[in-house]
Amino acid sequence: MGGMHVFSTASSTKFVDLQIQPWHWLVLSAVVVILIVADLWRHRDDHEPSTREAALESGFYVAMGLGFAGFVAYAFGAGATTEYLTGYVIEKSLSVDNVFVWAVLFTSFATPLKYQHRVLFWGIFGALVLRAGFVFAGTALIASFWWMLLVFGAILVLSGVKVVRHKDDEGAHSHDRSLRLLGKFMPVSEQFDGRKFITRIDGRRMATPLLAALVVVEVTDVIFAVDSVPAILAVSREPYIVISSNAFAILGLRALYFLLANAKERFHYLSHALGGILVFVGCKMAVAHWYHLPSYVSLAVIFTMLFLAVLLSERKTRRLQVRTNLTGGNESGR
Repeated sequence: MGGMHVFSTASSTKFVDLQIQPWHWLVLSAVVVILIVADLWRHRDDHEPSTREAALESGFYVAMGLGFAGFVAYAFGAGATTEYLTGYVIEKSLSVDNVFVWAVLFTSFATPLKYQHRVLFWGIFGALVLRAGFVFAGTALIASFWWMLLVFGAILVLSGVKVVRHKDDEGAHSHDRSLRLLGKFMPVSEQFDGRKFITRIDGRRMATPLLAALVVVEVTDVIFAVDSVPAILAVSREPYIVISSNAFAILGLRALYFLLANAKERFHYLSHALGGILVFVGCKMAVAHWYHLPSYVSLAVIFTMLFLAVLLSERKTRRLQVRTNLTGGNESGR
């Protein structure tokens, strides 16, 4: 094999320490670039994705993420694969909250559905570059200062509490702030000009609301990266594993958005599960200097939280539907 997995200590419960070869990065980069180019070509006509199309694309990206886990298993072994899958599940689950915030943002900007994919494409492209920088910075800080584990752990615990107390209108007030921020650099038009980010009005170059929406998407990703990157660093310290799991989870976000953006009311307990995951990995990171929880245990705990959240949410949705039918649609469900 091109790379054997070597643990950082003799204990089999420690994070894996991989001998990454240039061709490993080449494989990852090639797959990511191919997926990006293919997605850009597929949506070149700015059409409105149907629910079926979004479901098929979302399933495809999940399959690609799991398929890359097979490559990780082949190249580095079971330990690295468990860390990759745990990181992938964490990022994928936390991304669902990101999806709902985007839905609020696009509503506040009155962004046409057929142009939302264009905004998300460039927003997610920027997110890939941003996350890579966060990962290398985070691993360097942890390697140099062990007490950063306590700092990152505290950030995750506080973020978990905030997610549990998630407000339905989160992101709604970003419209005016983003327009003011963008207005400091160039004039902003109140009118869309098709799919253009920049237009000309009376001979003046002006930003369109589409560019303002892109600025907000990038800013929100910075905020979410503060949670998600430390969360994955809690289950793996290998940059290759962290970046690859992040990349494949993020690449499928556009399809996930068009699939779930209007289904928030069905996920009653999702914020509780996401908050619980952040608190769990925050505590895991905080004590990592003294005790390392095996990655397969972390994966099991996270899967259990998500499963219970979906199960309980579906049960509550069915109860509310039955109550609504009995009351003729006049029951609010509270």
